[in-house]
Amino acid sequence: MTAHTRIVFLDAQGKKFFGEGPCRLLRGVAETGSLHSAAASMDMAYTKALRLLKHAEQALGYPLTQRTAGGKHGGGSQLTPQGKEWLERYEAYRDACVQANRQLYREFYGEEP
Repeated sequence: MTAHTRIVFLDAQGKKFFGEGPCRLLRGVAETGSLHSAAASMDMAYTKALRLLKHAEQALGYPLTQRTAGGKHGGGSQLTPQGKEWLERYEAYRDACVQANRQLYREFYGEEP
């Protein structure tokens, strides 16, 4: 038996706008400098990745990435300062929730999940 912690943020209409998928996508953008590469590494269509980001940005009220269109010198994406802060806070909150879940599991069931 195991217990699993999953953190999901919902917008004002109760629709999911951020969780592990968008988190991995943003982490990929931070690492590769490319939304296209980050999406491809997740086997996700670029259009879906863009849709996820736009929905999250709309729900949060600020941009998570700054995108530059391709051209002679290529394009790219990078996290905005707010996007970087959001990602770091989400990951810290998620990790704290996982740790709290482990502790609660031990208290209630007396074993490691």
